[in-house]
Amino acid sequence: MSTELELPFLPDTQLTEVMRLRVQSLQQRGQKRQDGERLLRPNEAVYRLDFSKQNLRFSHWTVRLAQPGHLTITATSQLWTPDLTNLMTRQLLEPAGVFSRAPGDASDAPVQCYEADAHEFGERIAELAKVRKVMYFLFAFAEGCSPETIDCSITFTADY
Repeated sequence: MSTELELPFLPDTQLTEVMRLRVQSLQQRGQKRQDGERLLRPNEAVYRLDFSKQNLRFSHWTVRLAQPGHLTITATSQLWTPDLTNLMTRQLLEPAGVFSRAPGDASDAPVQCYEADAHEFGERIAELAKVRKVMYFLFAFAEGCSPETIDCSITFTADY
């Protein structure tokens, strides 16, 4: 027997703030990032998925953009600890999920994405869910998109 399980992406404001402080600290001290370190950009925020079940199969994305814009979701392979080891570029997974809405699109028009990449990305998340309780993502907002204008979740089929 299987059932649908929709998981919302939740903003991790605490982790985002810690990562922003890392950028500020480097700037204030005039230091450079570590070799290979990936610093959080001003248009990025950290989101998380909490997995209540581990045996999942990817079903579909639900991404709503309230206005025209561009959202890129990149998964990280890193299991962050509260002390926040620095995010390294090699810990960013491919492919990223890229979702957009053009300025002329009707409000009920489907959000555009690269279907093959989005599907592969969803399947990779399902694979990682088998060994994780939580996963972290970088959300990059562009062209009018912001945390307040998006609603994003991913749906899996869970086997019992």
